[in-house]
Amino acid sequence: MAKPIPTDAEQAPGDIVRRLTRAADRASLATGMAGGGWPYASLVLLACDHSGRPLLLLSDLADHTKNLKEDARVSLLVDGTAGLEEPLTGPRATIQGRIAPAGDDPLLMLRFLARHPSAALYAGFPDFTLYRVMPERAHLVAGFGRIHWMPADEFLFDLQGHEALAGREADIVAHMNADHADAIDLYASQLLGLSGKGWQLTGCDPEGCDLRLRGQVARLDFDKPVADAEAARVALVRLAKRARRDVRTQPETESPN
Repeated sequence: MAKPIPTDAEQAPGDIVRRLTRAADRASLATGMAGGGWPYASLVLLACDHSGRPLLLLSDLADHTKNLKEDARVSLLVDGTAGLEEPLTGPRATIQGRIAPAGDDPLLMLRFLARHPSAALYAGFPDFTLYRVMPERAHLVAGFGRIHWMPADEFLFDLQGHEALAGREADIVAHMNADHADAIDLYASQLLGLSGKGWQLTGCDPEGCDLRLRGQVARLDFDKPVADAEAARVALVRLAKRARRDVRTQPETESPN
């Protein structure tokens, strides 16, 4: 099982919210029913830009899209409690903000589709639009007694000095998947404790990289933020060396008789 999002006292609440958002591949979207009616919650696929702002690919035919066109205020519940024996001890965050079309930046759509390959089947349909949530605040519950409201600037990543990486992300992902598939499997098995072969890299942002194996996603953090493609290469090499070192230091198991 993947390592849970750290929620110890050394983790700032804003860092926990951002890590939850980067690690999640789905969320509950809450909108107000058009005409001022009931609150409406729906399941949506989730990605995010390099700063941590949520990205959603939505159909004009969906009720939530009709709602947000009338009132752009939305809430997203990101749940990090999966697999816990006591879910209420785990982290979850509600991000509140206004949603709008993400614009013509092709890198954002590439990022979403890399995280959700099946969405390529309908992403080009005229009724589908990529939206971005511009957060205003977040509410974090990181277990019993750890409850925080915070403004957006406390959990979004400041991209100043890190802008160059987004333009090279697709190249990094393609290179790793084509030439270093063994290293990606080691990331999953040795650094994240996950099983299975054939893991692929789906994203690389200043704080880490995203992995996927069929319906399972995982998040691997860098030791420190990276500013550009060269710094990302160094970080990925360092993680690969650490994973291979972990393999060598594992105790040998006895062969069955």
